[in-house]
Amino acid sequence: MDLKEIQNLIKFVANSGVAEVKLEMDDVKITIRTTLEGSTETTYVQHMPAQGALQQAVAPQQIAPVAVAAPETPAVAENAHYITIKSPIIGTFYRKPSPDKPMFVEVGSTIAKGDVLCVIEAMKLFNEIESEISGKIVKILVDDMSPVEFDQPLFLVDPS
Repeated sequence: MDLKEIQNLIKFVANSGVAEVKLEMDDVKITIRTTLEGSTETTYVQHMPAQGALQQAVAPQQIAPVAVAAPETPAVAENAHYITIKSPIIGTFYRKPSPDKPMFVEVGSTIAKGDVLCVIEAMKLFNEIESEISGKIVKILVDDMSPVEFDQPLFLVDPS
């Protein structure tokens, strides 16, 4: 289905007075919703190729990509033997205890169980995040002074 056909379908649905239309074909799924006045409010187009899903939002005159699911990359496979240290809380991630102090850890640092890896500030409280494993820091996944979510990966550690 090309863009002209989609635009014609949007115009047809908007003029028909129907509130919502769903169309599913082999690799395309389209949902068109209209407001009570008959103007098109939201339209979604989803192509489902074999490798992953591609979603696109379609307005009457334009088409814009929303999300692309990429296939698993070799980097994910090679990181499989590393242990990921995740954030136990929501807050702001800091790599050093204060601006004039050195970083807690760097890439290549050897860590032991109980070593402080970073600080996460939550509601004006600074929480030291300690390592639960021993190993070597392979990658730091978050920038200093960045907001982090609960269970967000912070560090990759090689336990060997």
